[in-house]
Amino acid sequence: MNEKSCSFHNEKELRDVQVESVSAGSSTPCDKDNSALAFRGIPISALKSYSVLRALTAEANGWTTAVVSTDVLRAQEEWEAVDNIQPETGSQASSDQPGQLISFSEALQHFQTVDLSSFKKRIQPTIRRTGLAALRHCLFGPPKLHQGLHEERDLVLTIAQCGLDSRDPVHGRVLQTIYRKLTGSKFDCALHGDHWEDLGFQGANPATDLRGAGFLALLHLLYLVMDSKTLLMAQEILRLSRHHIQQFPFCLMSVNITRIAIQALREECLSRECNRQQKVIPVVNSFYAATFLHLAYIWRTQQKTISDSGFVLKDLEVLAKKSPRRLLKTLESYLARVSKGQASLLGAQKCCGPQASHAKELTFTGVCDLLPHSSEGTWTI
Repeated sequence: MNEKSCSFHNEKELRDVQVESVSAGSSTPCDKDNSALAFRGIPISALKSYSVLRALTAEANGWTTAVVSTDVLRAQEEWEAVDNIQPETGSQASSDQPGQLISFSEALQHFQTVDLSSFKKRIQPTIRRTGLAALRHCLFGPPKLHQGLHEERDLVLTIAQCGLDSRDPVHGRVLQTIYRKLTGSKFDCALHGDHWEDLGFQGANPATDLRGAGFLALLHLLYLVMDSKTLLMAQEILRLSRHHIQQFPFCLMSVNITRIAIQALREECLSRECNRQQKVIPVVNSFYAATFLHLAYIWRTQQKTISDSGFVLKDLEVLAKKSPRRLLKTLESYLARVSKGQASLLGAQKCCGPQASHAKELTFTGVCDLLPHSSEGTWTI
């Protein structure tokens, strides 16, 4: 009897409260407090049974949903995009998982299959000589490249005309592979960011430093890091580039070495070796690595610094064009000792791990910044 009486009184109170809440045009804070007190003694099951929850959430007196401001919507969009932002650089990462490394042959195959006709129109395969220079080259110069190797030579020069396209997945994989092999990182990095400056590019975007060498400069770096023997050499040169006194921008120096290789190919300095091996690309790759090795040797043994870079590169260019076979033999000997664990480019020289903070304030002079020593020194590819 008591339970029925209680239920009857609760039902009556609920109806009274519901009618008051809907019929009243406005209520004072005191009325709201009294209404809240009326619900304290009512079981939750009663609220469900008598639809009080629906009455409280129903529209009343023309009430409508508030309009969300544009600032709130913009903030919501930015918050939802947080997962796609890489904290280090603020650039969008290509994937949460590290991508697959790309080999030199796979990257080269990509350029052999895509349409490069627009870039091929720009190349000048050989240096144009006139007058006595043409006569001297004809009588005493290197032999001409075999006709069957012209297509391979033109491909090398065409790749040097191609720029870095961050939208191309293959281009991105080449960059990621270079970064991961040089740093030992197991994860991909952003294609733009300060971490490229740590490897010796001048800015956060590697594409801006490929002038005169194009994507061939990145292919040469890829070639250097994807072979176990030349990778050790590259890592030693990278450590030398971070020396507290003799530091230099590693990747930018590599681009300049690629420019020298391009000029040597165009001036037919590599034709004899290409004809002997019946190949062009492997010869150009080895010549690049041999020239880089010789630069590092000169840089270390003669205590060169960043202020000497332009003159060192110019002398290196003359030597490399004059005696390419000599440089290639030196590389072969060095790599043979590396395989036996006997070669050390740096020896006991002390190098610091992180690149010196003041290195970015120094000016690097490349071969393009110096006047050519002859009419054959033009840098048109």
